[in-house]
Amino acid sequence: MTGPSGRRVTSASALSYVRFQAAQPNRHGRHPGVFGLVNGLWTAGHLSAGEVRFRRGGNDWFSENLTNPSDVDPGVYDRARHPGAASWFKASAVSMIERVEGYLAILDAHGVEWERLDCAAPGTIIYDDAEQVVVVPFGDNHLLREPISGYRAG
Repeated sequence: MTGPSGRRVTSASALSYVRFQAAQPNRHGRHPGVFGLVNGLWTAGHLSAGEVRFRRGGNDWFSENLTNPSDVDPGVYDRARHPGAASWFKASAVSMIERVEGYLAILDAHGVEWERLDCAAPGTIIYDDAEQVVVVPFGDNHLLREPISGYRAG
């Protein structure tokens, strides 16, 4: 799951949440999530026909099986109200996490570095459902820049 150059770092605490994101910040200083990264490759026309089919089918599956937090709270990702807000899977959402592997394979194929973050407390929870949370990172310990533990690949 980590790709050919991946490494694993473990934490002593119990891990409750999982996030897949860009290993490096974008030009805005943010670490886009795995779906945004693959959608960006698609928008730029970099995906093969097979990758486009996978992306469409995968996105459709997630749309049907995972609540979009913005549908419940349109302001959940408002940058002024919730700076740094990001989605994390609950570690118990195994079927969701397993489906991310195909997206990671696309990132690996295109040389896009990604990381998997595992954390017991990634920030203040502003949205919560059965599969995921959206959090605002705690103060200066911005986990979207400094992972406590994780996997890297790309």
